[in-house]
Amino acid sequence: MANEEHLQILHRGVDAWNEWRNVSVTRAMDVHVGLKQADLNRIDPMDLLLGRPIGVPDLDSADLSGADLSGADLREANLRKAKLCGTNLSGARLNNADLMMAKLAGANFREANLWKANFIGANVAGVDFRSANLWGADLFGANLSGANLRGANLNDANLRETNLAGADLSDANLSGVLLIRTDLRGAILTGSVVYGAAVWDIKVNEQTKHQNLSLNKIGEPGITVDSIKVAQFIYLLLNNQEIRETIDTVTSKVVLILGRFSKEGKRVLDAIRNELRKPEHNYVPIVFDFQPSTNQTTVETVQILATMSRFIIADLTDARSALQELGVIVPALPSVAVRLLIKKSEHEHGMLDYIRRYRSVVENTYEYESLEELIASIKESVVGPAEAKVKELRRGN
Repeated sequence: MANEEHLQILHRGVDAWNEWRNVSVTRAMDVHVGLKQADLNRIDPMDLLLGRPIGVPDLDSADLSGADLSGADLREANLRKAKLCGTNLSGARLNNADLMMAKLAGANFREANLWKANFIGANVAGVDFRSANLWGADLFGANLSGANLRGANLNDANLRETNLAGADLSDANLSGVLLIRTDLRGAILTGSVVYGAAVWDIKVNEQTKHQNLSLNKIGEPGITVDSIKVAQFIYLLLNNQEIRETIDTVTSKVVLILGRFSKEGKRVLDAIRNELRKPEHNYVPIVFDFQPSTNQTTVETVQILATMSRFIIADLTDARSALQELGVIVPALPSVAVRLLIKKSEHEHGMLDYIRRYRSVVENTYEYESLEELIASIKESVVGPAEAKVKELRRGN
């Protein structure tokens, strides 16, 4: 509980506070009590006797820039919109304090206790949070660019949309933090603990340093990774059997089917897909139906799907767009086998010769007379040659 006279002094400004503090420290030395360790919620400024409690400190919009509040007890204080630029709050207790929209540039919170403090919308650029306890603190949207958070405890903190560009978070505890749309460009996270961190759509660049990130609880030996973006995935991969089974499915069973099909050709697509699903084949077909026009997004999508596939089946019947995409994908992915199909009544496009020269493409394009013929011979004419090519490519690697 705060002392009323303390608050009155704080409201008179920094000079008044510092003058009172210097006098009080001199007096306190006589009884071996330093005001630097004084509890502002209890200490009487005149004789250091217990004061009358008046409630939670209300310092809304107060200008305390440059004040020495080291070791002060400001638990649950209302510091909304307060000016604390350059203020010394090292070792202070600010548990559950409300610092929303506060101006804190250059403040010193080193080793301060900021358990569940509210920093939403605060300007915390360049602040010293070294070894501070920010457990559960809400830093949503706060500007922490260039802040020093080395060794800080940010367990379960909300860093959603927080600006941490250029901040130093080395050796920090980031267990359970929310890193959603967080700006980490140029930030240093080396040696941090990221156990349980939720990482989504973060911003990093070549200057971001995120080496030796620990995936385990503090104090537990375990695995380290060198990328905050993949840390979450690696942890799930190691600790979730379903994820491992999914990866195994992707690498051993997925078949990408390409082509732009007319209404009639759509029946061919459905038939191939349904056939590959059957237990005797046991594949996981992925269908990509090209639109008449393609763009860069289409190319990127197909490349991603192709990377995950065991092999590709491309029906070139009425599908020049598919042929054009293969012209980009095949050279880029030389280890992914490709089986080409075309209906006998369809003329081959001249670009097919360019694609066929790549080792990953089964040499002869399979020409089918009808859908019934295609399905009846899919094992021997489509799947068999594709699997043979898969084995050939893997032996070559």
